[in-house]
Formats: sequence, C-alpha cells, structure tokens
Amino acid sequence: MATMAILQPPLPLPPLARWYLYAIHGYFCEVMFTAAWEFAAQRNWKFPGVTSVWALFIYGTCILMVERMYLHLRGRCPVMVRCLIYTLWTYMWELGTGLLLRQFNACPWDYSAFRYNFLGLITAEYALLWFCASFIVERLVIRNALRLRVHQGPEDMWSSPWVDASRGRARRGWMASANGFLKWD
Repeated sequence: MATMAILQPPLPLPPLARWYLYAIHGYFCEVMFTAAWEFAAQRNWKFPGVTSVWALFIYGTCILMVERMYLHLRGRCPVMVRCLIYTLWTYMWELGTGLLLRQFNACPWDYSAFRYNFLGLITAEYALLWFCASFIVERLVIRNALRLRVHQGPEDMWSSPWVDASRGRARRGWMASANGFLKWD
C-alpha cells in the first residue's frame, strides 16, 4: 500500500528566487536596449547587445527594493506617483552603484556624452525611459513574481499518490489546477 503524502499548500517564491528573476529580467532588458540603441544609432543589423555581469546584482537588488516599495505603497498612492518614486530610487541606485564600481574601475556605463548627466553616472535624458520601465516592472514583473508559488511536496510528481504514473495523469477523482493546488473532480 502506497503511503499517503500530506500535501502542503504552495508557498510564495522565496526572496532570493525573486531576486534571481529580477536580475535576469534586468539583464535581458539591458542587452535588448543596447542592441536596439546600436541599431537605431548605427543601423547595425547584427543587434549586438551588451551589458556587464554587474548588471545582475544591480538590477536584481534594485527591483527587489522596488518590490518592497510596491508592497508598502500600493493602496496608499496612485500608480503614477509610485512610478515617480521608483524612478527616483532607480537614479539613486544607479548613482550609488556607479560610484562604488568606479572605485574599482569597474563601472560599465558612462553618460558623459549626454547633455544632462551628473558625473557621467546618471542622465536626465533617461528619466522617461526609467519611468516607463518602472511601470512595466510593477505591473508585469513584480506582480507576477509575487503570484508564483513553490510546492513543498514530493520532488518527483510521478511518486505522488495523486498521480497514476502508468498513465501520466491525475488519479481518478483528482485534477491538477493552477499554482499547484489540487481540486476534487
């Protein structure tokens, strides 16, 4: 007789896992933005997108902090005000990480060629871009990352008492549902 596993409700994705998703999202967006910029400026059909390994830490941590702000501010102020706050945070984070990386000659960006730059580390020309990016991050990335759940059950779904391994489907009477919940058929 098979032992009956007790199914635990799915848990929210841990902060480190969300940080990883945010880091990969930022890294991907950076590569795509630099590729699009290269195409627009040089008509380079190779679309060479570039970034730095530092971007993983920078974006992951920045967006995780935006997530904390979102959780605190939602319901307290309108989305446009929140995005303005996120944009200001992004500028402070970019300036701070840029100053730190410069100490080790490792800062991968330089906005010195922009008219409204500060120390070559931030530029006002990107304000609208950061504002739009913060809107997308809140509405798509953070809200969906917070919905993700981790099931703390058997590692192998085929060893679950709810799955008929010979047929590769849920046993009679049980049906898998979204987010790892099981519902009675």
